[in-house]
Amino acid sequence: MKKRSDTYASVWDAIADTPEQAANLRARAERMQRIAELIQAEGWKQVEAAERCGVTQPRMNDLLRGRVSRFSLDARANIASALGRRVSFDLETA
Repeated sequence: MKKRSDTYASVWDAIADTPEQAANLRARAERMQRIAELIQAEGWKQVEAAERCGVTQPRMNDLLRGRVSRFSLDARANIASALGRRVSFDLETA
């Protein structure tokens, strides 16, 4: 059996069907990671972070465990806003 050895620019490119899907996954993951970093920097437990962000503790657990597919960009923007942060996007040449 012949081995297939495709090369991808990122893990998002490898798992997405289109470049647009890969870009969406990348953006969602980056925002989620930043939110998790903010929560860790404050030293909040999941229950406290959930209360501050207006979500349930199980939902906060999903966020902190990096379950990207469970959060839209809108949901991440709402959580960031609840933490007193503004979400912005940069458009770069690919």
